[in-house]
Amino acid sequence: MAFSFTRQDFPEGFMFGAATAAYQIEGSKFGKCGSSHWDTWAATPGNVVGADDGSVACDHYHRYAEDLDIIKSGGFDAYRFSTSWARVMPDGKTINQDGLDYYDRLVDAITERGIKPNLTLYHWELPSAMADIGGWMNRETPLRFGDMTRAVIERIGDRVERVATINEPWCVAWLSHFLGGQAPGLRDIRAAMRAMHHIQLAHGTAMQVLRDHGQDNLGIVLNLGHGEPASQNADDIAATKTFDAIHTRWFMDSLFKGHYPKDMIDAVGQHMPDGYENDMDLISQPLDWLGINYYTRGIVKAAPEQPWPHMDGVEGPLPKTQMGWEIYPEGLEMLLKRIHAEYTFDLPLMVTENGMANDDTIENGRCDDPVRVKYFDDHLQAVLRCIADGVPMQGYFGWSLLDNYEWAFGYEKRFGLVHVDYETQVRTPKASFEAFRQAISTNR
Repeated sequence: MAFSFTRQDFPEGFMFGAATAAYQIEGSKFGKCGSSHWDTWAATPGNVVGADDGSVACDHYHRYAEDLDIIKSGGFDAYRFSTSWARVMPDGKTINQDGLDYYDRLVDAITERGIKPNLTLYHWELPSAMADIGGWMNRETPLRFGDMTRAVIERIGDRVERVATINEPWCVAWLSHFLGGQAPGLRDIRAAMRAMHHIQLAHGTAMQVLRDHGQDNLGIVLNLGHGEPASQNADDIAATKTFDAIHTRWFMDSLFKGHYPKDMIDAVGQHMPDGYENDMDLISQPLDWLGINYYTRGIVKAAPEQPWPHMDGVEGPLPKTQMGWEIYPEGLEMLLKRIHAEYTFDLPLMVTENGMANDDTIENGRCDDPVRVKYFDDHLQAVLRCIADGVPMQGYFGWSLLDNYEWAFGYEKRFGLVHVDYETQVRTPKASFEAFRQAISTNR
């Protein structure tokens, strides 16, 4: 099983990487890490499949050298990792030197192997002490995130290749405060709209700290939605516009135009924090690059009998991943081209996550995942088509390096390029990892 492309098909300097997130792999019980709202949410029955948590996860805290050796063996240029706020500041405010020492060792180990460290400051580990004061519903949280940013960047900023402030603010705010799908698991429009603004404010606050420290190559990572109407009737088209406002325009308009979408503010602006308009200049500071995570499309139908946003999702007809997500690489191409044409223009774009869950098993010491090989191949072909049409693509990160803790789905769903036996912590690179190695390790 091999890819249909090689490194030579991409522009010189195009970055191939693998991505992870701290809580999903490190093991939160190690290194004096504090409690996060993921620890407490997972401890509540019914929230997580198997009542699993990230206390041990892949034990990357102790096994990072082995994992980095795997990345190097695959010929990857870069490793996208995140810092845990609860590890750096267990109470959300006070520095844990053991936590900063760990990230110091990690970044040194990355650079020693000739790999470029790509840092994400926040990938969802909100300290429980911050959750106690309302978390992302409280304006103090983005201000304290600025302090966390300062602590991290003063320790490791001299060695990281690029920095992303936030990973997937839609998940942090909407999925977690309106749909209830992740910690803190709320279903409340007022909470959601406050979180939707405060997570953008956290980005702006962190950007200011980073710029003040002379840090460059700064961006944010968004999981924007590519929505398509279930039919061509006017109600479904209108519902798809609302889907687009929630998933895409909320973030892109605030970052690149300095305001939120008027149609969304008209609908739910009464739930926004007072004076939010005064934060828009901070939120819309210039970026050096933009990261986009893509997994599937949304097919939208109107649901006028329901409260706003008056919409439901429809299952698509194409093959699905283990998550039940439709495999639709054309959506990545359309999304990237749209963002380039409407918002970012000459700004470099990165695919910072793309991948699929599969029910992978080890047989005779091998883990064959031909569906994932085709998934990566098809999505990277979509990236190549974007490049051919002038979209300034700078890189692609496969999600994920390792099978890991898949949030509310526990350890059941496997996204990794590398299989992890959670009982023994034995790592086994899959066929998809070998496909990357063959395609990109030459002329690195």
